[in-house]
This record gives sequence, C-alpha cells and structure tokens, in this order.
Amino acid sequence: MISIEELTAEAETFLGAHAEPRRAREFRWGEGEQAMGLFPERPPAEEAAEVAAAKAWRREVFDAGFGWLAGPEAYGGRGLSLEHERAWQAVEARYETPSVVPFGITYGMIAPTILAHGTEKAKQLWLEALYRGDLIACQLFSEPGAGSDLAGVSTRAERDGDEWILSGQKVWTSGAHYSGIGEILTRTSTDKPKHKGLTMFVVEMDAPGVEVRPLRQMTGGSAFNEVYLDGARVADWQRLGEVDDGWRVALTTLMNERAAIGSAVGAGMTDEIMTRLLALVQQLGVGSDADVRLHVAEIFSSARIARYTTERATAKMEAGQLPGPEMSIGKLQLTQNLERIGDLLGHMLGPRLVADTGEWGTYAWGELVLSTPGMRVAGGTDEVMRNIIGERVLGLPKEPRVDAQVPSGGGT
Repeated sequence: MISIEELTAEAETFLGAHAEPRRAREFRWGEGEQAMGLFPERPPAEEAAEVAAAKAWRREVFDAGFGWLAGPEAYGGRGLSLEHERAWQAVEARYETPSVVPFGITYGMIAPTILAHGTEKAKQLWLEALYRGDLIACQLFSEPGAGSDLAGVSTRAERDGDEWILSGQKVWTSGAHYSGIGEILTRTSTDKPKHKGLTMFVVEMDAPGVEVRPLRQMTGGSAFNEVYLDGARVADWQRLGEVDDGWRVALTTLMNERAAIGSAVGAGMTDEIMTRLLALVQQLGVGSDADVRLHVAEIFSSARIARYTTERATAKMEAGQLPGPEMSIGKLQLTQNLERIGDLLGHMLGPRLVADTGEWGTYAWGELVLSTPGMRVAGGTDEVMRNIIGERVLGLPKEPRVDAQVPSGGGT
C-alpha cells in the first residue's frame, strides 16, 4: 500500500498542475456585496454552471486516482485507508477548486447507503459513476404528511413481477432538478407496523412517471423540490435491503445525513460567515458592547464544541461502530448556532436587517435569517433531535403515546 507521505506527494503534484493555491480571503467592508444565505437565490444559469464545474472537477480528480481513495477497488475505489482520504482532503483544501456543494448529498448520504445495502448490480452500475461525478444523487424521504414522522410515508411501491410500480409524492428534496438518481423510501406493506412495512429503492430521476417541480422559498431561492411519482417503475435489483426492511436502510442514510449537516457548515460557522460577522461588529463600532461580545463568544465556543462532537462521532464510525446520538447533537447545535447568529444580527442591525436602506452589508444578512427555519427542519426537526438526545443520551422516558380512543381533553 502506498504510504501517506507518498500519497501526499502525488496529491501536491496533481493539484499543483491543475489548481491555484488557496489564498487567505480578506473581507473588505464595502466590497463584494453578497447575500448571506444557506439556500440562496441564484439564476438557473449560475447554478447550472456550478454543477457542471463540480462534475468536471470530480472526473478529473477521479481519473487521477484521488476520487474515492478509501473505496473498494471492485467498485472503482483505490482500496486505501481513511487516513489516505483525509490526507488528500488536507492537501486539496490548500487549493482553489470548484465547489463540492452539488455532491454533498451524494457523498454524505446516498453513496454510503448504496455501498452498505445495494445489490451487486447497483454497486457496479452506480458507485463509480457517483464518485467520478458522472451522476448526482438526491434523497426522496419527506412527504406532505410524513416529515418528522418519517415512518408514516405513504408513497406506495407495488410489485409487478421483477419490477415495482411507485406512486406518491415527495417534498423538500434538495437538488432533485439536477440529480440523475434518487434514494426513495416507500411503503410496501400496510398490514404491518409502520416501521416494518417500508422498502427502499433507487429510482432514476428521468424515468417515465417521475416529475420534479421546484419549490420557491421565502429567501427567493429554489434549492428544494417536490417530486411526483405516477406509475414510475424500478427493477427489483434497484431495491436497497430486503423487502419491508427499509427502515433499517433509512437509518443508515439518516445517520450519515445528520453527520453531513452537522459538520458541513461547522454549526453555522463557515469561515466566510464568521469573517463577515466580525467585520460587521467592527464596522458598526459595537465591539465593546457587552451583549455583542457575549453573543460572539457563544457562537465561537458552540461551534468549536459541535465540531469536536462531530469528529468524535466520525471516529466511532470509522472504527466500525454504529453511529450514535452524537449526530443528533451536532445537527441540533447547528440550528441553535444559526439562531444565535440571527439574534446577534437583529441586536446590531435592528430594522436594517429586514428593510433595505441601501446601506452596504446590512440587508444582505436577511437571507441568512430567512434560511434558518429550513435548517430546523432539514435532516430531522429540532424537536425530533431533542427527543433522541433526551431518550438515548439522558435516559429520559419516551414521550407518551397518543391513545386514539381517549378524548384529547383527557378524562375517563
């Protein structure tokens, strides 16, 4: 096996020939005004260009041997260790490369699930294509009537010989409009407890009977979609896991999702957001305000604690252990930190946060504040995360079940 030092040298040579070294970004007040949002409004052509650049870069990286270092060689990986993967990432981080945002769900959630639960044909067909950037994947879980209660999905999958016919509706699907495949949770049995009658499949997003419609958010963007399935067909080999065992497969995806969300933006603390936030404090001359200083300290410390928690959970998974409630802690910490940032912005800017006065660097923050409610829902609501932490970490009793036979007002 190639050593870490040898891989690092290979990576330096490749990146030195194909990318520019990353330079420290210095934010200058009054220059480069840009709205700060998690799901920003962007022209379709700009988004399409970002996706195309990301796919082209992934192909280049994969063909050079760096695309899936820790993946099995049988499916296009290089068969190296996670340490090799981290070494590559450390070197790549020092260079200017196209955004990997379009592949966040692909690598953070879908590809690992296919590797863990897919049929041999599915692994051979899709894993290399995903890691090479030929395909992007999306996650088809939530429905209008089944969000926090994911086991309550009603999208049906009915068997027809060696195929399954899918009918139903999914919602809040990120990136569905540029994805080639989607991981979809369906109901295959109605005579079993709801967690026991689910089955997972991979559906091709351009298949007959699949329709993607963008959802317009209050930020102005359309990062999410609703997806309608009307008689869409999938082959039985596209099934992930056993029939009616889809909940176990879904848990694999959900744990990876919470890890990805919890770590992707460092509990709401990307370098750009923090740099601009500190610049705003200085520009407004409120650095000596005790409330402002307390808010900034809480944001910094919470982000650091969340990062350590996520790293500990990731280390457990890399050691072959099952993911634990740490992922829920990281995800909840993310949304709480975003709320802290919003509170600080409101304290400093007042009406200028929601009313465009023309003053540079004020109203642009409104998009971040409007994005935060979406993060409180994505990857499991804050309420669900608190239940998981309460029950699995603190050992608190489970919430009482609702008895349909007892009137809501109580009594006997």
